[in-house]
Amino acid sequence: MTQPPAQHARRTPLSGWRRGAKALAIALTVAIVAAVAVGGFYAWSLSQRLQEAAVPLADAPEQPPALSEYAEPFTVLVVGTDECDDQVREAFGARCTDPENDGTRNDVNMLVHVSADPRRVTVVSFPRDLELPIPECTAPDGTVFEGSFKAPINSAYAAGGLTCVAETVSQLSGQSIPFAAKVSFGNVVNITDAIGGVEVCIGGDGIDDPDAGIDWEPGPRVVTGYDALAFLRTRKGIGDGSDLARIGNQQQYLSRLVNKLRSDEVLSNPGTLIGLANTAVNNITPSESLADPIRIAQLAYTLKDVPFDDITFVQFPVVDDPDDPNRVVPDEASAAILWDALERNAPLALTGEAGANGGVIADPSAPAPTEPAPAETTPAPDATDTPAAPEVVELPSNVSGSKADQATCSAGNG
Repeated sequence: MTQPPAQHARRTPLSGWRRGAKALAIALTVAIVAAVAVGGFYAWSLSQRLQEAAVPLADAPEQPPALSEYAEPFTVLVVGTDECDDQVREAFGARCTDPENDGTRNDVNMLVHVSADPRRVTVVSFPRDLELPIPECTAPDGTVFEGSFKAPINSAYAAGGLTCVAETVSQLSGQSIPFAAKVSFGNVVNITDAIGGVEVCIGGDGIDDPDAGIDWEPGPRVVTGYDALAFLRTRKGIGDGSDLARIGNQQQYLSRLVNKLRSDEVLSNPGTLIGLANTAVNNITPSESLADPIRIAQLAYTLKDVPFDDITFVQFPVVDDPDDPNRVVPDEASAAILWDALERNAPLALTGEAGANGGVIADPSAPAPTEPAPAETTPAPDATDTPAAPEVVELPSNVSGSKADQATCSAGNG
């Protein structure tokens, strides 16, 4: 299948809507996890919808769902596809009517890693223009894809569906992936409206992006409906106008969405919880291991008390592809440090920018950090009784990202 030109460099997209809208799956992804985290059992009656299109995974756990917190560390792969849902078909125009835009691509790929004892959450975003090997895959219809030595990560879904994307990411990361879910971007409008919108921060000179339909002044802004869609798909209006810059902007949205979903504003409203759970289940194609509301609740409840400074959003480290300046390839040395830290459940320290390619800046209105109070002196525990806590791992500077307690703003270039 012929791939469209990459967008991590400054190139004019074939379709503004197509190039940005798949970012919507990111918001829907977080909403799915968070909605069930605060109201998972409201989705009980919707279990049949989850099971109808579930797909198998090689690393699916053997233990059945239970009414208790999932004790082990786990990963969830969330894949966002660029399908033309009925809700967005008219708005996307040529993207959904041009015969050259055939095929479904996994343009959003996020691996959510949840550690145990103590819980830490790390969300790793893989750029859609990442070139890597894709293993042999079997599609749901039985078609066998023979594999590719080097192909864009966003071609894996077309090759073999959600299972193929999971196998591709597992091969790249070395991580077992027992759970996965696929979402399209069509219902992000419903998700955002269901919680009353998300307040984002527009920084720099504001965002002026005609392709996204945005001309916004700097300052805080509550985005709802198609404004949320436009914010997530903007590319030319932030940083250097690249797809890599857009990831940082999307992570700002994710962080603020997580904060809101964990706030009392949502937790205390049963009607909101029911609506979120219903919308989530209606917009997820899960792995068989995730096709049970008890399992979803079991996993989600492990996230509800994780401190915000232990929720980290990072972009998978890359370098320019020597064969194509408009694409990227893995930075294996930097990635090894990240994966090793996750394996050891080490606290992460970000040393790079909050977002690659100038996509975001620090929120100037955020409260200044305060120095922690000096710890009281206590006798050191017996080393034979308590294992030493892992040291904080400073991630390489090209692992850009932010913490859930770190307020950022869009770096508007308007």
